[in-house]
Amino acid sequence: MKKVLIANRGEIAVRIIRACSDSGLTSIAVFSDPDADAMHTTLADEAYALNGSAPAETYLDQEKILEIARRSGADAVHPGYGFLSENADFARAVVDAGLTWIGPSADVIATLGDKVAAREVAVRVGAPLVPGTDGPAKDAAQVREFAEEHGLPIAIKAAFGGGGRGMRIARTMDEVEDAFLSATREATAAFGRGECFVERFLDRPRHVEAQLLADTHGSVAVIGTRDCSLQRRHQKLVEEAPAPFLTDEQRMRIHDSARAIAREAGYVGAGTVEYLVSEDGVISFLEVNTRLQVEHPVTEATSGVDLVREQLRIAAGERLSVSEDPQPSGHAFEFRLNAEDPALGFVPTPGLVEVFEAPTGLGVRVDTGVRSGFTVPAEYDSLLAKLIVWGEDRQQAIRRARTALAELRIEGLPTVVPFHRAVMDHPAYTAADRFGVFTTWIESEFAPDLETSPYAAAPERTRTTVMIDIDGRAVQLGLPAYLHRALLSGGGGQGGAGGADGGAAGGEGADGSQERDESQLTAPMSGTVVSWSVEDGAEVEDGDAVLVMEAMKMETTVRAHRAGRLTRADISDGEALTRGQEIARIA
Repeated sequence: MKKVLIANRGEIAVRIIRACSDSGLTSIAVFSDPDADAMHTTLADEAYALNGSAPAETYLDQEKILEIARRSGADAVHPGYGFLSENADFARAVVDAGLTWIGPSADVIATLGDKVAAREVAVRVGAPLVPGTDGPAKDAAQVREFAEEHGLPIAIKAAFGGGGRGMRIARTMDEVEDAFLSATREATAAFGRGECFVERFLDRPRHVEAQLLADTHGSVAVIGTRDCSLQRRHQKLVEEAPAPFLTDEQRMRIHDSARAIAREAGYVGAGTVEYLVSEDGVISFLEVNTRLQVEHPVTEATSGVDLVREQLRIAAGERLSVSEDPQPSGHAFEFRLNAEDPALGFVPTPGLVEVFEAPTGLGVRVDTGVRSGFTVPAEYDSLLAKLIVWGEDRQQAIRRARTALAELRIEGLPTVVPFHRAVMDHPAYTAADRFGVFTTWIESEFAPDLETSPYAAAPERTRTTVMIDIDGRAVQLGLPAYLHRALLSGGGGQGGAGGADGGAAGGEGADGSQERDESQLTAPMSGTVVSWSVEDGAEVEDGDAVLVMEAMKMETTVRAHRAGRLTRADISDGEALTRGQEIARIA
C-alpha cells in the first residue's frame, strides 16, 4: 500500500492526509467545484477534480471516484466518514477494482450497516435491546401498528445510515406519518437509500459508545468509551472520553458486548458500537458504525492510540499496536465547530470564513478543514473544524476548554461556538458529582439566552465561474462573486463582500433594502424546498409548520412567526432559496 485515495472532503480528509504523511504514504484528494480551493485539496500530494457541486455528482459518485483511483495510480481507498464510508456496494467495487479498502469488508458493512441485521447480531451475543421491527417499515401504517403494540415514543431510523440523519421521534400518533416521511426523505438524501426501521425510544437516555479496533490476525481491542449525549436534532455537538459517571459494571458490560459483536460479525478495522443508557442505568444496544467516527480524537487523546494510522496498519495486514484494552489517561472533550446559528435553532449558515484563529495551549488540538478566506458551501455538512481539549481529569479539561473556547475566533458567519461556551458554564454538564444531560436535553431543558450572531444577516457569499485562456486552452476559474464584481468594475470597492448587491440577506428585499413588513416570512437559511406543509390561503397559528427546507444534508421546518391567513410565494418543491428570501406573507 503506497498511494491512498481519500474519498471525502473537509476536516476528515485533512486528518487522513496527515496520517498518510506520518505513515510515508502518498495522499490523493478528490474535490468538487466548491472545494477547488479547499484545505484538503491543497494539502494532499495529488488532487483531482470531480467536476460538479451536488454530493450525488461528486463525493457520492462511485464511478468518478474509481476512475480517478485508476488514473492516479492509487492502490487503496479511505472513505473517511459520511458519504460512501458505509456503502457496501462501494467497498465491494473498490476491492473488485484491485484496490485495498480501508475499512471492514463489504459483507460486514452490509450486515452491521443494516440496523435490523445488526440487532440480530446483538441478540445472538446477548446484548440488551429495546423492542424494534424485524425489518424496514414498508409504510407509515406499519409504523403506527408498531406504536400501538409497543407504545410511544418511537424512533424511526434510517436502516442504512447513521449520524442522526434520517432519524425522527414520534411522541403522538398524529406525528407518526410526518415523522416517517421526513425520515425516509432525509435518509435518501444523505445515504441514497430511504429504508427506515422502528424501535421503542428511551426517554432522557445518555448516548455512550465503545471504540473498536480489530485486525486480520484475530485481535479485537476496545480502545475506550465516549459519551455523546449533547446532541441537537440527533446530531452530536460535544463528545468526551472516557464516558463519565458509569459504574464499573456498566463499563465492563459495554466493553464485553462490543467485543462480542465485533467477533460475531467478523469485524476488521476501526468501528464503534453505540448504546443508550437510561436514567435508571439500563443499557440498550443502539447500532454499529462501520467507519471512523467524527469524535475519534477524544479517544486518541485519552488512549495515546492514533486510530487513523491503525486503520492504515490494519488495511496493510499488520497487527494492532495494542495487545489489550488500554486504560484511559486523563479526560478529553471535542467541540464540533459547525456553521450553524444556535440562537436561531441551529439553522445551517454557509458563507465566507473571514477569520479563523485557533486557540493554543497544553492539551489543545484543532482538526480543521477550513482557514481564513474559505467559503463554506451549502451543499455539504456544516462541520468546519473540531476543537479537542485534554486535561488530567474532567474538571481540569473543563477549565482548559473554557479558556480555549474564549480564545477561539471564527468570524464572517454564525457558528455554534456561543453554544459551546454556554454549555461549559452549565452545571447540568459540568458538575463534578453528576451527569445531568441526555440526548434531547438541548431541545427540552437548555434555554440560555444566546445572542444572535452579528453575521446572521450577512449577505450571501457566492462564487462565479468564468472561463479563462491558458496557452490556448479554455479553463474554468471559480472566483468569489464579490471579487468577480470588483474585477469587472476595475478593482474598485463597489460591489464588494458587504455591498448592496451581495445577495439576499435576512430581512432584505430583492432590491437590497432592509425594509420589510411584519407579515413577511423569510427563509432562515439558503437551501432547497422539500415540501409545503400548508395550502395557500390557509389559516395558521404562531409556530405552525409552513415549509420544510433542506440544507447541508439536514431538513429544517420553517414555522409561522405569527397567526393569520397565509399567502404562499410562487415557490415550488425542489426550488432553491437564499437566506432572507420571502417564503410567504401572513396577514
